[in-house]
Amino acid sequence: MAKNVTPSDAQLEITQIKGVIGAKQNQRETLRSLGLKRIGHTVVRTADAVTVGMLNTVPHLVNVEEAK
Repeated sequence: MAKNVTPSDAQLEITQIKGVIGAKQNQRETLRSLGLKRIGHTVVRTADAVTVGMLNTVPHLVNVEEAK
């Protein structure tokens, strides 16, 4: 789970680990804005302030790792 991600120049691999059924509308929209479409889907994004803010909104729905 993503907890307290901070902005940097790193690349982040973001994977959706839980579904959005039963989640609040803003959390669904946040996952869609990150580019995640389904459980197990992974995207790579830079750790800028906007992305970090979105990740801190849905830490229970995503897994974040630093890209290699």
